Amino acid sequence: MDIPNGRSSHKTSTPTIGGVAIVFTFFFSMLLIYFVEDKPMITERYFLGFTFSSLLIAGMSLYDDLKQKAFYIRLLTHVVAVIIVMSFGIIIHEVNFGYNLLFVNNNSLGMIGYFITFWWIMGMINAYNFMDGLNGMAGGNAIIATVFFCIISFSQGSNFTYIVSYTLGAGVLGFLVFNFPKGKLFMGDVGSTFLGFTFAVLSIIASLYDSAHTSLLVIPLLFFHFIYDTFFTFLRRLFKGENVFQAHRTHLYQLFNRMGYKHVTVTGFYCAVAFIQGIGAIGMVTIPGLARLLVFIPYLIFQIIYSIIVILYARKKGLL
Repeated sequence: MDIPNGRSSHKTSTPTIGGVAIVFTFFFSMLLIYFVEDKPMITERYFLGFTFSSLLIAGMSLYDDLKQKAFYIRLLTHVVAVIIVMSFGIIIHEVNFGYNLLFVNNNSLGMIGYFITFWWIMGMINAYNFMDGLNGMAGGNAIIATVFFCIISFSQGSNFTYIVSYTLGAGVLGFLVFNFPKGKLFMGDVGSTFLGFTFAVLSIIASLYDSAHTSLLVIPLLFFHFIYDTFFTFLRRLFKGENVFQAHRTHLYQLFNRMGYKHVTVTGFYCAVAFIQGIGAIGMVTIPGLARLLVFIPYLIFQIIYSIIVILYARKKGLL
């Protein structure tokens, strides 16, 4: 049970183990893919590494939901899961921006690839966990992202990514009916960390190990508003000298809610932004090479304007 405290946005104790349903749906589908498919969709090593590490982080997060361990313990479990998935060879060893690959040092990023992979997965795990704070926020945006990722990867000839995207979306949709518009059930860390981890790793598999070779930039664009909110809040608190590891309620979406707007309004706004980012992702994959980075510019400008407005109003209302 999630018992309300000073940082909570809900007022009644709520079951917080809904993410188990999402995880179960995912692994049931992985079992079907593994035992039913005659021809492997991706190399078995990557399939097992992806599945095993996802199960591991879900299990560790479920244990944390039950025992409420300290932040550094949770962070350590994330590090372990990332190291394990990298040990199976799922690493950003080359940067796939599209049909043109940026190669460094004899067609390989070398040790830089391990560094990028580690922080990309760790960043997505924590960004998704931090953004799971309002009814429908984590679930609604996950569904939108999976729909667009499914469409994009399928259109490019994917054998694996689009099925996993569909599976994740279906599992989250089953959960969302209990979480939005009213939060009768929360997904907990077992859901949010699992989704963040899975989206991060799936983006690497889609880019380098699936037949479609979908651009590595697709997932960062689909979740750009989550990534921006997390990164902006981290830097703002760091520059103010606050303890960035201490729990708080000053993410942009939390300030938006605390200014008097309901969960439905804030979540609806973020889902609308996610949908627009999805449209941009569809357009982005038709652009060759490094020019795809230009697609991020209008979304970045929008987020900067949005963050300025929220911060100004939050200060006016004494929330900061």
